[in-house]
Amino acid sequence: MKTRRQGKRDVDRGRGGRQDQASTASRDPGPISIIYGVLPVLEALRADNRRIDKVLLAEGSKKHRMSEIIDACRSRSIPWNRVSKEAFAKNIDSNENHQGVMAFTASADYVETDAILKNQGETPLIVILDGVDDPRNLGAILRVAEGAAVNGIVIPERRAVGLNETVAKSSAGAIEYVKVAKATNLNRFIEELRSRDIWVVGTSSDAKLDYYDWDWTRPSALVLGSEGSGLHRLVSENCDVLVKIPMYGKIDSLNVSVAAGVILFEARRQRSKEK
Repeated sequence: MKTRRQGKRDVDRGRGGRQDQASTASRDPGPISIIYGVLPVLEALRADNRRIDKVLLAEGSKKHRMSEIIDACRSRSIPWNRVSKEAFAKNIDSNENHQGVMAFTASADYVETDAILKNQGETPLIVILDGVDDPRNLGAILRVAEGAAVNGIVIPERRAVGLNETVAKSSAGAIEYVKVAKATNLNRFIEELRSRDIWVVGTSSDAKLDYYDWDWTRPSALVLGSEGSGLHRLVSENCDVLVKIPMYGKIDSLNVSVAAGVILFEARRQRSKEK
């Protein structure tokens, strides 16, 4: 495996001004929220570190799925109730695919950035999101990140979507397993990654390097930009290298969650091949 010093000549490392302090993330337990749907509720119940106040089941729901939820509630001594469809409907948005089950729970906790940076015995693979503001995209990225077994995701403290009900629902339960930290300043966090010999790989449609030509067996942090404008200028300049996903049709980019899946599973393919 190449260290940062050994691999220094391999890429043209355009970067902006360096800053001298790593950012930290605040622990934010978030407000009480509602999780809808069989799978998201089951995953929340299975996550021992998630606080759940109660679970409601609508009368007439499929019994074989509800029994799993009831058993999970009993194992954790969490109150649950069957209620009429009319009473159940008072707690839901008409657009929610609730499947007859909801859980009242605290939104998923954020962790400190150090919890993501801790050496877990494997080469780090981290995701940084620079201004993703669509909760469904963040939920989908969480699901991809869990499938790719990343160390964690870092998001900006401001001007980006946080962990809310829509994110939890869209993640299909992955929110319970992926560490998410908030950074007050992404560029400072990038400097912290460099100090730990972790390569920072940004994404841009203008990049010269295709994503599969990067050596993902190195300690790496993948930086993905917002759905509309991509990476902020300074964040882009502070990346060690920029990569792109080549496009062969008439559109010039992929949805950010799709791009995350393409690149993260290429990273896992390369790492599996190396073993």
